[in-house]
Amino acid sequence: MDLEKFGRQLKLMILLTQNHSYTIDDISQRLNMNRRSIYRYLDTLRSLGFVIKKERTRYRIDHTSPFFKEITENITFTEDEALTINTVLNSVYDNSPQVRHLRDKLASLYDSKVLANHGIDSRVAANISNLFTAIREGRSVLLKGYQSPSSGSVSNRMVEPFQFMRNNAEVRCYEPASGMNKTFKVMRTKEVVVLDLLWEHKDEHRAFKTDLFHFSGEETKPVKLALGPLATSLLIEEFPGAEQQLKQMRGGKQLLETEVCNFKGVGRFVMGLYDDIEVLGCKEFQEYINERIRSMQPIA
Repeated sequence: MDLEKFGRQLKLMILLTQNHSYTIDDISQRLNMNRRSIYRYLDTLRSLGFVIKKERTRYRIDHTSPFFKEITENITFTEDEALTINTVLNSVYDNSPQVRHLRDKLASLYDSKVLANHGIDSRVAANISNLFTAIREGRSVLLKGYQSPSSGSVSNRMVEPFQFMRNNAEVRCYEPASGMNKTFKVMRTKEVVVLDLLWEHKDEHRAFKTDLFHFSGEETKPVKLALGPLATSLLIEEFPGAEQQLKQMRGGKQLLETEVCNFKGVGRFVMGLYDDIEVLGCKEFQEYINERIRSMQPIA
């Protein structure tokens, strides 16, 4: 076996299976191969059953190739799965080393343009792709031609993006000029330009959280409830994510310990089932419920 030749073929195969496509000149420069050898190796790969995709002058090896399906079917993600994982990672503001590693790994396996472009127009896809890159690398961006709905003005906004929201339709950013965290709609931005400027205000970033009862905000407050059978059943039915937050208590009740952004959502639930729910701890929430009950009593 010609090990040197095999090594070049293997490098070519690895390069073309990284969810990027390359021209013959790109491949020649990256792998130090002449054009004739590249064409010959591509023909060899085709004869071995690899699906070589050509888009204009760019080449890549498709993941539907039988060889890959046999060895990677259970250890890699489909494009739809990658999109889902990418959306989850970007919607959670977590810059721990583990999460950043996952973002970097996903970006190395799937082109950010592929991750951004899933059924939306090319301009918005390009904006999401650039925002994805900025969040992953901790960089500032310029939102060019951003249309503000409150003032009706169009301006350029320099911000530090750190959290996608609402299926990538919105992005949470810190704006140094105003010293505030704001939510921007991607659709209202003409162009997103990634700047050669790392975050300078990371400690000021405030993620926008959504609680179990669908209320959102920057701050959360703890709530602890003991739920009877009816309240437990209705909670799970109305808020499916609650099941993971329940713990069995003595006497058949379920304990719900959660963080809420606003007492209104959980308060509505508690007051609707007041005879099957006991509020534990959290004096502030108990006072909120008592005040709501007093406000509902008729004035003499």
